[in-house]
Amino acid sequence: MRGSNFSFFIIITVFFAFSVKSSAQENVADSLVRAGDAYHAVYDFENAVSAYEDALEIMEDTLGVRYDSLMILSVRDRLLLSENGRSMSSFAYSPVVVARHKFPIEDFFLYYPLPDKSWRALPDQLDTAAVTGISRALYAPEDAERIYFSAEDQDGIRNIYMTELQDTIWTYPSLLNEHLTSPADEIYPMLSDDGKRLYFSSEGLYGVGGFDIYVSEWSEEDQDWSVPVNLGFPYSSPADDFLFINTDDGNHTIFASNRDCGKDSVWVYVLEFDNMPVRKAVDEPERLVELSHLDPLDVSENLGESEVAADIPENVDTRRYMDKMVEVRALRDSISIYNASLDNERNLFALSNDDDERTKLTGEILRREARIPQLQDSLDRAVALLQKIEMEFLFSGVVIDPDMMMAEADREVVGEATSYAFTRMSMGDSLRLDIMEPEKKFDYSFMILDEGQFAENNEIPDGIVYQIQMFSSTRKASIAALKGLSPVFERRNASGRYIYRVGLFNSYSDVLSKLNAVKKAGFRSAFITAYIDGKEVSVSKARSEENRKQEEQVFYRIVLVPEDGSLDAALSDGIRQQADGKDIAKSETDDGRTAYVIGPFADQNKAESLLEFIKAMGVAEVSCEPIVNDPSNQ
Repeated sequence: MRGSNFSFFIIITVFFAFSVKSSAQENVADSLVRAGDAYHAVYDFENAVSAYEDALEIMEDTLGVRYDSLMILSVRDRLLLSENGRSMSSFAYSPVVVARHKFPIEDFFLYYPLPDKSWRALPDQLDTAAVTGISRALYAPEDAERIYFSAEDQDGIRNIYMTELQDTIWTYPSLLNEHLTSPADEIYPMLSDDGKRLYFSSEGLYGVGGFDIYVSEWSEEDQDWSVPVNLGFPYSSPADDFLFINTDDGNHTIFASNRDCGKDSVWVYVLEFDNMPVRKAVDEPERLVELSHLDPLDVSENLGESEVAADIPENVDTRRYMDKMVEVRALRDSISIYNASLDNERNLFALSNDDDERTKLTGEILRREARIPQLQDSLDRAVALLQKIEMEFLFSGVVIDPDMMMAEADREVVGEATSYAFTRMSMGDSLRLDIMEPEKKFDYSFMILDEGQFAENNEIPDGIVYQIQMFSSTRKASIAALKGLSPVFERRNASGRYIYRVGLFNSYSDVLSKLNAVKKAGFRSAFITAYIDGKEVSVSKARSEENRKQEEQVFYRIVLVPEDGSLDAALSDGIRQQADGKDIAKSETDDGRTAYVIGPFADQNKAESLLEFIKAMGVAEVSCEPIVNDPSNQ
């Protein structure tokens, strides 16, 4: 009995010691993660990487005890962002900053030098999601024949879509391509004046955290958008950076960011346009922080505050009056935007037959209706205070011209030396577009559904095609007889029997992998059949032809030779993301330098897209090479 008690004491002591050790490890790991976050925020990516790596080592040792895989994945994501930051520090740019000004997030985009009434309120026909976060409006000038916009998909993630005018009707919105789509949000797509570059912001592409700014080039040869490139420091930062444009006059580059701001405001930066920017490595975090501040050349104590034109005396009272006028007008605009949005949502509600959509719209309508009285109350109080200030002017014997004061409030000049004017534009009307109905295409991929489907077209495409024969019958089969299989092809043989086969498979391995599923669905005698260019052949002949084509197929690989012989982690991770899990093998060139080989690729276009990505990352010596007779590594 005594020995049993002693053993129990030992077990409790060991468990307690383990718990204390695990608790201490947890504290250390959490502290390291917080340190990594702090280092990352001040651009000290080297120390951030070290802190995250040390934290991961502890967390992975205690997996299942103190940490789950999701927490570890979060730290790995942060590590990747810091590695990206370290890599991007190698090509930073130091622009000439003309001006900067802080605006409310609700309407900052109205201060861009773009056509009046070219910004539209959300939601509209193109984006029925609520106005939340940074994404606040849609850019659609009056004469636009093509509109690029950000909208939520069925999973609530914002993607970039495009619609274009064809005669009097707009095409059904379509995604651009896989390169410009990520697992996170993309916002504020802006097309360059010549239509050859698309600027946008993304949370999910190669970057340093938050929204980074990217550019994608239009390829006339491919008739498609290229792999987007991060514009790098100081355009991108660990904060949110968005809405990048180059002005039509060729003088300025403008973008917005919430770095060094509260959640309710953003900086709008005006830079000198540089057609040939020189990028250099910046090793000191302090220098990157300095670059990210984007201080204008004429830095003053009132940087970011509007200056009033010389013919109106600048003092506390006039400044207060003008600020209040701006507030009154902004509140009136907000009420107008909310009312326009409400009208749009009520129209959508009236037209919708979908219960889920009507429920969602009802909630959104009620939310907006509740918000309008709050805005009206704020407007009434602001108007009352404005009138009080006017009375104070009157009793003091000061005569003011409200229209002149409002004009000056609209035209906010930041920096005496630059004389750059931020002019507030007006919101445009909500869009009313006639949009084509989406083209419904029959899905020919093999599926087991609640109800089976006959193929829309019974023709067998050219090339090598395999099918699974389910059964034959003297009479036409019903939908119920398909037992949920799709797509089912029907043909009639010479004797008049109906033959039913399912699927279109391009390889023997694919069709073989689905054979048991068809048998389990109730067709125990199912077997594989084959076609070559629409003509039925034996399965053995089709397999022989398939093997012959594989042996003749040309594959491709990417070969890159870094200057220092090493492949940094950020570039490696970027390649793995772009290359869809392809291997990266270390090799040597003929002259003994270190090279890296990625592949093989069966699709030449995918290989060349990766090539462009690697070039954009600063690797000069990189090539796409064909590989022959390598069917084993598709």
